[in-house]
Amino acid sequence: MSSRRTFETLVLPHLDAAYNLARWLLRDERSAEDVVQEASLRAFRYIGSLRGDDARAWLLGIVRNTCFTLLERQRNGPDLVEFDDAEFEAALGADHGGGADPAAQLEQRRLRTQIDAAIRALSPPLREVIVLREFEDLDYAQIAQIVAVPVGTVMSRLSRAREKMRSVLSQSNPGALR
Repeated sequence: MSSRRTFETLVLPHLDAAYNLARWLLRDERSAEDVVQEASLRAFRYIGSLRGDDARAWLLGIVRNTCFTLLERQRNGPDLVEFDDAEFEAALGADHGGGADPAAQLEQRRLRTQIDAAIRALSPPLREVIVLREFEDLDYAQIAQIVAVPVGTVMSRLSRAREKMRSVLSQSNPGALR
């Protein structure tokens, strides 16, 4: 199989996951698009180094590294662009329309906003593992491969991330998390 065909078959199906990870790590839609494009070019260039058939973890590792390289470059520069809550709501499809209860929709929207804020408040190492596990549904071994740490470190980071989120969410919504 040619490099192009291998790339198209194994890597392209995971571009949505790559964008999702980049968007959460960078907290900026345009930067996430740029990072995914750059990571895709790197993946295409180095497709021959892909071992096995887990192209998703391989690509997400490239995306992660590209994100952290960009964040390092921006460290002394201006702050990252603020997350657009309205765009986040639209992307999640918060308005399902129809005869849904407006009070329930409002409560759901409020909870999504609180969860988003809790995730954004996490440090990048905690944010990346929560996004990879909860949004991308990767197992511990895949996450460990992507972030280049032992599985035990992934588990402890996930535990800390969940605990911090639980704490933040329980403060903003007492009684909701039992």
